[in-house]
Amino acid sequence: MEAAQSSVLRTSPPNLSSVQALVADRLEGVQSELKRIIISDFDLIEEINEYLLLMRGKLFRPTLLLLSNEVGGSPPDDAITLAAVVELVHLATLVHDDAVDHSVLRRGLPTVNALWTHQIAIIMGDYLYSRSVTELTRLGRLDAVAVLASAANEMSIGEMRQLTSYDALEFTEADYYRLIASKTASLMSAACEMGALAGPDEYRRSLARFGHHLGMAFQIADDLLDYTGTEAVTGKPSGQDLKERKVTLPLVGALRNVSEGESREIRNFFMLVEASDEDIDRVIEIVQDRGGLDYANDRADLYAGRAWEALSGLPEDAAVEALRDAVAYAVGRDH
Repeated sequence: MEAAQSSVLRTSPPNLSSVQALVADRLEGVQSELKRIIISDFDLIEEINEYLLLMRGKLFRPTLLLLSNEVGGSPPDDAITLAAVVELVHLATLVHDDAVDHSVLRRGLPTVNALWTHQIAIIMGDYLYSRSVTELTRLGRLDAVAVLASAANEMSIGEMRQLTSYDALEFTEADYYRLIASKTASLMSAACEMGALAGPDEYRRSLARFGHHLGMAFQIADDLLDYTGTEAVTGKPSGQDLKERKVTLPLVGALRNVSEGESREIRNFFMLVEASDEDIDRVIEIVQDRGGLDYANDRADLYAGRAWEALSGLPEDAAVEALRDAVAYAVGRDH
């Protein structure tokens, strides 16, 4: 990525509301669609649905879909529903992930499995998936079904890869990229591609590629926040990934430079039955001292640059400019 682009991405990132400004009205429609799609006459499901809508995120993936949909032409009427479907699939993955990881907090609120049970959380994730597929079927969008099904399959494989990574310190940089490509980048790529389905074919390929690289940069930046952010920013306690024994790029980058003693400390950490805050703080200190944060920052910028480049050749309009801002937002959330 050119130095000028890197400077823009890192020194003056936009806030999300400015990224969403072009499609703000349509995002309100997405929120209405979310409520319509998941409505149920079963009391427990309705109760949990209401709670999930309270803890939903910032609608970043629907934003990507709607902005991609705006590129180069007039958007189709069903894009708002497609955006809601993408958000529901994302929400389903979070509900499942929290149950698998036994997480008690998500975005500062208790998780579904913490408030109800792990069994209910799994069933609710399945419910959100099935409602999404039902809605795509109602629209008659087989093309969207194919794109979203492929992403859902990738996300499932990614989760299985993570569960079967038994030796955390044998987890390589290539393993990490493969994991986040499945768990994060696949759905962001699908969101952008689905937004472009009604447009020219070359837009669809370019925007799918953009979504993939943006997703990679987004997840690396997210993993950095576990080392540098506060609970107010991330919605989860600092060091939560380490507490759950997840190896992410900052640690992988640091392991290239650690001393034998530091390597032994890290290995002992991953053998602990339960890590204390002091144990986690010590690993974070090693990662900082051995350049892990700088290494991950560089890789986030690399993928951000690839996302930026994927937009070249698309019409220079307000939607493409907003997508560029989305890249800057993705890697600059810690600023």
